[in-house]
Amino acid sequence: MVFAAAETRSFERAAMVLKQVGGNDVSASTVERVTRQVGLELAALRDEEGLAKQSALVQAPEAPPQLAVAECDGGRIRTREEGRGRGVHGEAWRETKNACLLRMTHQTFAEDPEPELPKAFCDPQRVAKLAEKEAPPASSAELAPPQEGPGDEAQSKPPWRPQRLVRTCLSSMADSDTFGGQMRREARLRRFFEAPFRAFLGDGLPWNWSVWKRYFPDFIPILDFIHALSYLYACALALEDKFAVAWSRYWEMARACWQGGVAEVIAGLNQWLAERGICEGMKLEEKDPRQAVVDAARYLTNHRGRMDYPRYRRLGLPVTSALMESLVKEVNYRVKGTEMFWNDPRGAEAILQVRAAALCDDGRLERYLGTRPGHPFVRRSSVAQAA
Repeated sequence: MVFAAAETRSFERAAMVLKQVGGNDVSASTVERVTRQVGLELAALRDEEGLAKQSALVQAPEAPPQLAVAECDGGRIRTREEGRGRGVHGEAWRETKNACLLRMTHQTFAEDPEPELPKAFCDPQRVAKLAEKEAPPASSAELAPPQEGPGDEAQSKPPWRPQRLVRTCLSSMADSDTFGGQMRREARLRRFFEAPFRAFLGDGLPWNWSVWKRYFPDFIPILDFIHALSYLYACALALEDKFAVAWSRYWEMARACWQGGVAEVIAGLNQWLAERGICEGMKLEEKDPRQAVVDAARYLTNHRGRMDYPRYRRLGLPVTSALMESLVKEVNYRVKGTEMFWNDPRGAEAILQVRAAALCDDGRLERYLGTRPGHPFVRRSSVAQAA
């Protein structure tokens, strides 16, 4: 029941799958009750310290990873007030906190293994999609600049990007500080702090870097390059009227940041703003296109210490949080929908625990369900049923 509830879109669908596939005729309310019970048990175990948690939920690896990567990001979930009867009362959007802790393959390099901007970031259609902007003109297919630098010989080298070996997942309704503690406990049990190479990736959300600073200060902080790219693309569209010119401007800035020249990009944007009399802190009119330039300059300035991408590549560290973005989508598949409302906070917390456990690569949900003790209370049968 719990696995069906974790992997399908609703308790009703879980009940249907159980009946049609497994021949188990149980009601959706029963599936919901059992899933919630298990989810709250998982939340209680998550917050425990020591051996009890290790044996019941997390199986510590025999050796620490060579490369340990921690990533976190926010999601969205719709909630309702508990104890108000049937229907939706006190509807609200709440932020979920999500994290993936990755054991990854690793290798280091004497030189930058990919000094040129990847082709994926030189495709106008793909970049527009990554930046969540309108699709560029159809004629823009010919605008992608030719790759410079390494030729066919370099292309034949083994890929440098680290690959996922084992992923464990966390998701919660907790505040960012509490969630940071949950991440640290998980990382300790996975022996992440013993890894010789450690990285922490995130986007521009302030709480991501608060978690890093307090709980993972020894991990190398890395700003997701794709988020920086989206700011640069929006900025370029504001700088130039013609798309062909804007695309060329975007490519120059993106390539410079990829190659470690973020300071030069910031200086260029600040000069452009100064020439137009726009100083730091000035409030522009709503929908002023120049705001995209202000936002890009501020974003790059705030995160320039986390944008030394050539160094990260030489160290064999990831430079995008694509795996984290994928995890958020996987969590949202189960908890986010037009007619999905979760009791706040217990119902929401329970389904998040079950979903996160099901998405872990270490089989923790299966292991827990196979070892958990029975509930101490058993529903009594009615006289008719007993007869």
